[in-house]
Amino acid sequence: MSFYIYLLLGFLGGIPAGMGMGGGTVTIPLLILAGGVDQKIAQSANLFSFLPMSAGALRVHARNGLLETSGIARVILPALVFSALGALLAYALPSEILRRAFGVFLVILSVFQFRNAFSG
Repeated sequence: MSFYIYLLLGFLGGIPAGMGMGGGTVTIPLLILAGGVDQKIAQSANLFSFLPMSAGALRVHARNGLLETSGIARVILPALVFSALGALLAYALPSEILRRAFGVFLVILSVFQFRNAFSG
């Protein structure tokens, strides 16, 4: 695939990531559907790109006083443990199962977002 297509896909996924809205929710489907990338490769590319994107977004949000840090210490250890377990699970599962599970996750997320958009 052309470098410019991947550049466009990175741009489209990077904008929501920079706003803290879960760029992987956009980036992974873009890489799979528009980029023709395997599920495991798309997930690993998303994880790899997350580090510099989150560092940049963290810096901007910190500079603007938009960080809420209370309770963060209670979240870090479980997040690290379950991130490692999730990576091991993703490694062990076939790409087809990951693709379907991610699709189900996106459908459920869409239902919740749609419901919340119309409830006061």
